[in-house]
Amino acid sequence: MAKVLCVLYDDPVAGYPKSYARDGIPKIERYPGGQTTPTPRQIDFKPGELLGSVSGGLGLYKFLEGLGHTFVVTSDKEGTTSVFERELPDAEIVISQPFWPAYLTAERIAKAKKLKLAITAGIGSDHVDLQAAIEHGVTVAEVTYSNSISVSEHVVMMILSLVRNYIPSYKWVIDGGWNIADCVSSSYDLEAMEVGTVGSGRIGLGVLRRLKPFDVKLHYTDRHRLPEDVEKDLKLTYHPNAESMVRVCDVVTINAPLHPETEHLFNDALIDKMKRGAYLVNTARGKICDRDAVVRALKSGKLAGYAGDVWFPQPAPRDHPWRTMPHHGMTPHTSGTSLSAQARYAAGTREILECWFEGRPIREEYLIVDSGKLAGTGAHSYSVGKTA
Repeated sequence: MAKVLCVLYDDPVAGYPKSYARDGIPKIERYPGGQTTPTPRQIDFKPGELLGSVSGGLGLYKFLEGLGHTFVVTSDKEGTTSVFERELPDAEIVISQPFWPAYLTAERIAKAKKLKLAITAGIGSDHVDLQAAIEHGVTVAEVTYSNSISVSEHVVMMILSLVRNYIPSYKWVIDGGWNIADCVSSSYDLEAMEVGTVGSGRIGLGVLRRLKPFDVKLHYTDRHRLPEDVEKDLKLTYHPNAESMVRVCDVVTINAPLHPETEHLFNDALIDKMKRGAYLVNTARGKICDRDAVVRALKSGKLAGYAGDVWFPQPAPRDHPWRTMPHHGMTPHTSGTSLSAQARYAAGTREILECWFEGRPIREEYLIVDSGKLAGTGAHSYSVGKTA
């Protein structure tokens, strides 16, 4: 029997929900492009429940314990005395979410002598040292596409919130004010702006499709160019690199994975090439942006706003400068863990586990590392090597 170590975020401050705002969620069977949603043999939860916190356990308690496996679920993941650190040495499987990542560093992987499988409940497996996983023969899998549209929606929300100056305007209402001039003195229309995405995979393309009705001029850069018919339909302008694209954009959104080629991509030098008063939105990974470069650009007015859903490390310390910098719209990595998304990535995690225990192949699109090399989605999205 296996020991499965699962790291999830804490339950709500007010306690695990006894009821929900809605009775359920719409059923989705296929994603854009045709990929089917997760297909486990069965699930032990009701879609729309809170599954990503400790009590929710990704809906896996009954399944794993019923098979006789040891299932350890914790939110305590930092430091040498954490539950995660103590339980890791004899764990065969580790599960965590990008929103509350269990950082599987090279040192931790070396200590985890029994570790065979690392599952990301969601998308984005950069919290696992992929080079170390390759070297130690650890399979890495994630539930590809499960929350891509969830993040795409969040990106559009953040763009509109920045450009229309929504958050400061909302604060005037909360504070009892009616200061219209203060609100609109930094409010613009998104219409006719130049908007570009760094990365045009499932999330980036989802953002582009959702922005088309706003009558903006759309740009993108990616090492994998989109098909000609997609470019024509969305009236996209392709750029060979980020530097070329950011020069012309009023809004830039980052939707690329973190790997050696993208780490600290948005540093002082690249931000300096952006238009004065541009907006930057990052729901990809915190380390794609240089933390202090972003702060400097907002204070100087080079950037008119920065909205992000990702930090480094996560959770961010109380003194992280992105909490207090001007003109920001930060959220605590919630974009991909809506209750709708949780139902899909919890089901996908179970599908991966069913395949693993039954000796069946894991879906190619779920694989990041397999048999000592990048595989599946991992081979398409990541580069071999280490980030700092």
